[in-house]
Amino acid sequence: MRRACHYVILLPLIATATVCAGEKWPASVNATESRWPLFRGDALQTGVAKSDLGDKLSLRWRFEAGEMVSGTAAIVDGRVYVGSEDGKLYALTLDSGKVVWTYDTGDVIQSSPTIVNGLVVFGDGMGVLHAVNQSDGKKRWSIETHGEIVSSANYADGRFVVGSYDGLVYCVSAADGKQLWTYETEGRVHGTPAIVDGNVIVAGCDQYLTVVSLRDGSLVRKVDMESVSGASAAVAGSKAIAGTYGEQVRCVDWREGKGVWSFRDEDRQFPFIASAAVTGDTVLLGGRDKRFRAFDINAGTERWQFRTRGKIDSSAVVVGKRAFFGSDDGNVYGVDVATGNEVWRYETGAGITASPAVADRCLVIGNADGVVHCFSASKPVE
Repeated sequence: MRRACHYVILLPLIATATVCAGEKWPASVNATESRWPLFRGDALQTGVAKSDLGDKLSLRWRFEAGEMVSGTAAIVDGRVYVGSEDGKLYALTLDSGKVVWTYDTGDVIQSSPTIVNGLVVFGDGMGVLHAVNQSDGKKRWSIETHGEIVSSANYADGRFVVGSYDGLVYCVSAADGKQLWTYETEGRVHGTPAIVDGNVIVAGCDQYLTVVSLRDGSLVRKVDMESVSGASAAVAGSKAIAGTYGEQVRCVDWREGKGVWSFRDEDRQFPFIASAAVTGDTVLLGGRDKRFRAFDINAGTERWQFRTRGKIDSSAVVVGKRAFFGSDDGNVYGVDVATGNEVWRYETGAGITASPAVADRCLVIGNADGVVHCFSASKPVE
């Protein structure tokens, strides 16, 4: 995945839309037992699933896309929605992996789709944010930014918020794609913004954790992260946690605008690209040093680490007492949240940067060969 950070020249936004009048939009959208509607599962970007996965997982189906699948799938209403670097967004049946429809953008898709109110929203490598019908894949509206969109769109109160490599955070109307505001950062925006209590929280390539108002995009505060970040910040109360290219995991108080703790392994100094998962008082995050770690959310102390044979850019999803993630070694791993012990593993045959999507007792994840795997539960966890 392309993750360099630099300054950009900003150009005007172009939008096209087909408006459907009279639509009512929900206040928020989050994972349920049967739905995984957006990257990290909720507006806080915590990576926690509501569905269980049983004691064991077995392969349910495989689907071969044309190119690498680096973005996370969405699972809604018995269908899987996933993009590929072949430029297509695929809608597949969850039970068998059969194609329902495809939507061709003409450029790579690394952005994970967000599904709200029958609308599927995602970005592409040309900087276009697409909105298509969940039912048939027909275009509803689109906007053109002037930088690649790897960020996924977050959603709240009838608005989508997304970052672009042109250095802007965009807020658009869910109904018609109309631009409501933009906020200019000093670098690319790779990660997905978090949304909490009317605030948008962005960890970006300008080395800041930035908080802006969801209402009008005005700056609330900025906190120095001391390094660029390509991750989405996970929010738990007043804490926001994100890894950086500066080999650190940083936790800041986004309400007070100050640092809480930072972690750096002095023996293994590698970037943290994956986004953190947060459950209870535990932060879970993999790094490019091939380690998957658990931290105490209050003190930042390392509780345990689990070693893989490849870098970990895949963001973990917590399912009950287990965390699932992919590695560049080609494996999907399941580890115990309390101990870090391995409880499950599956070799996919190619490196994995995508993150799992979990709903309806299924786990869906793609790999570098463009193969989407769906694993299903065998029996409930007691």
